Amino acid sequence: MSSAAARRRALPWLLGVLPAALIALVAGLAFTGAARPNELVDPGALVRWGLPVVTVATRVAATLTVGAFAVCAVVIAGPGRGARGPAASPAWALAARIGTVSAIAWALTQVAHIILGYAQVWGRPLDSPTFGQELRVFLTATELGVAYFWATVLAAVVSLFAVATAGMTTAAWTAVLGAVALVPVALTGHSQGAVAHNLAVSSMWLHLVPLALWVGGLATLGAVVHRLGEELPRAARRFSALALWSFVLVGVSGVFASAIRLTSPLDLVTTPWGAVLAVKILAFLGLGVMGWLHRERTIPHLAERPALFWRLAGVEVLVMGAVTGLAVVLGSSAPPVPQDAVVDPSAVFELSGYPEPPLPTVATWFTQWHPDPLYLVGAVSAVVVYLGWVRRVTARGDRWPVGRTASWLVGWAVFTWVTNGGPFVYGILLFSAHMVMHMTLVMLVPVFWTLAAPITLALRALPTRRDGSRGPREWLLALLHSRWAAAWANPWVAGVNFAGSLFVFYYTDLLRIALTTHAGHVLMVVHFSLAGYMFANAIIGVDPGVNRPSYPVRLVLLFATMAFHAFFGLSLASNTALLAADYFGRLGLTWWVDALKDQQIGGFVTWGIGEAPTLVLAVIMAMMWARADQKVAVRLDRQADRSGDAELNAYNRMLAERAQSMGRADSRGESAETPSPRE
Repeated sequence: MSSAAARRRALPWLLGVLPAALIALVAGLAFTGAARPNELVDPGALVRWGLPVVTVATRVAATLTVGAFAVCAVVIAGPGRGARGPAASPAWALAARIGTVSAIAWALTQVAHIILGYAQVWGRPLDSPTFGQELRVFLTATELGVAYFWATVLAAVVSLFAVATAGMTTAAWTAVLGAVALVPVALTGHSQGAVAHNLAVSSMWLHLVPLALWVGGLATLGAVVHRLGEELPRAARRFSALALWSFVLVGVSGVFASAIRLTSPLDLVTTPWGAVLAVKILAFLGLGVMGWLHRERTIPHLAERPALFWRLAGVEVLVMGAVTGLAVVLGSSAPPVPQDAVVDPSAVFELSGYPEPPLPTVATWFTQWHPDPLYLVGAVSAVVVYLGWVRRVTARGDRWPVGRTASWLVGWAVFTWVTNGGPFVYGILLFSAHMVMHMTLVMLVPVFWTLAAPITLALRALPTRRDGSRGPREWLLALLHSRWAAAWANPWVAGVNFAGSLFVFYYTDLLRIALTTHAGHVLMVVHFSLAGYMFANAIIGVDPGVNRPSYPVRLVLLFATMAFHAFFGLSLASNTALLAADYFGRLGLTWWVDALKDQQIGGFVTWGIGEAPTLVLAVIMAMMWARADQKVAVRLDRQADRSGDAELNAYNRMLAERAQSMGRADSRGESAETPSPRE
């Protein structure tokens, strides 16, 4: 098929995405009655129908933005000289252009979404005389308004990065920022005061990002298929792997999100909201079947028949558009379980978002759980990927130490318990428990991760691409060789970050933000986990990317950092001012806790927990030091042996030459004494 014919064949399917989404939207709204006039305050038909339409347009634009730049970053070959135009392949240039246009549309539709969203929530017609003044209050003084505001700001930032995208690095940054810009969108789907708010937000974000990669990536790949040429089979295989991960994540997050909105599985057939969800589930499963057929029957023959790409992909794109419309219907309709009803009026629930757990005991630290799909999916994914790498390495005959694999499994098991189990359950209520959670996360878990040497394993297992595109191995190497990574991985910088960030976090308002907001808590977990890993990797790691000093210097760095850490713990223990007083001081736990005394206990916990990991790090470093000295000694012995052999051979050659000269002298009647060769 010619390029023009392929373009004509693909265009109707791509242009049909938005109409398919709108048809599904209108049908769903009519079925659920979500667009019917409100009996108390009605903003008007334009708002009632316009907000879902604008929401669909916003979701489609965001999906295409993230998917297009993800395709530019990891699927197809990018510019050789870091610029568009002649330096970029036609397929890459078109994909980047799709992403740029979509990003601009995302920012513009997000502005319209703010206006219509405010009118819908507060029941104000667009021509209300106080509309502008009240809109300002909505954006600055309400939780939903602030989320709308940040969603718009981040969409605008993404559009600026999209316009400036000139190579694969900036494309990757734009895709990552697009995923970050979906965080406020996830926050708008569930009330802060409702049950399982954190679970709902994590599930929504885990749903939106993989869906954007999958739907937006497939639509973009379909738009550039006529320009890929011989690259099409490789690009299709790479996207198929990305789509498989996206399918699994969307399914898992969908289960979590549905579980907190349904009273029972019967709601799928007895309520309008459940019926729409059932249709969406069936469509989702159909997409999985089409993806499997695409992977098994289409991709193997793309090299001979490129036109086969649209045999299933066209229908798949249209179904994805309809699924997007159904998702907006679900977000605009009331589920069986109300998402804005506060069922627990206690201060504990108001501040933490969770009901008060029982009195902490040794048993409850292991039986009380607040599951968060973000951490659960992250831990399971890390384990699955690592084991896959081990299998790939061992399949080709290489050996990977079992101890490293065990260390990786233990590290992520402890991480899961800390972020979902007792340390988190009680850590959001007791400062002492919070420090147990924090110190385990920053000092114990990273040691197991470091001993597992994940970067070394990845570089051995991941394949190398040679066609100008970047896969996981290329991005990992780019990260290791970047100036930012080199700066933060510097042992002294890692030590300062490890210890200094504790003071910055606990003696500023960051502690309160992490306690009261889900996004703040996630950022806390990410930052301190990485800070702990970079410090442990600088001290006892074997992974590349770190310019490690000599062992005596490492020992000095370790004890200096731990002394600073101990000083931090003692400062907490002696502090007479309650940190985050408007939080810990207002909880009013029924099993009564003196918040200031508990904070002082937390200081001693910080100091005490720091001692054991320090000892472990020191022992491991001593063993590595002794092993390194032994290797140096063996190497020197071998060099000495080689040097001694060379001297002996040279001496024996000299004697042989002298013996030959003596033989010639004897033949002429001369005599001389010859020393005997030495052994």
